[in-house]
Amino acid sequence: MNKKELIDAITEQSRLSKESVTTGLDALLCVMSEVLVSGEKVNIANFGSFSVVERKARRGINPRTQQFILIPVKKSVKFKAGGELSDKVQSKR
Repeated sequence: MNKKELIDAITEQSRLSKESVTTGLDALLCVMSEVLVSGEKVNIANFGSFSVVERKARRGINPRTQQFILIPVKKSVKFKAGGELSDKVQSKR
């Protein structure tokens, strides 16, 4: 599902205008981005939590040349599903 499809689904379920949903979703994503950039965690009850983790520098291999390369330190966003979401996903098997 892409952003447009998500907006359409929220619009249909909530009966809000597409403009209101788009504004709300854009604001949500902006606030979540700002919080994560500042190093804080975003917890959404019954859904999950987003946090920033730092991956250590490590050695890798260039598959083309088979030479060892240094992969630098990198920050990435981690998502951990909450219990209710995990249960819903598991029950769909």
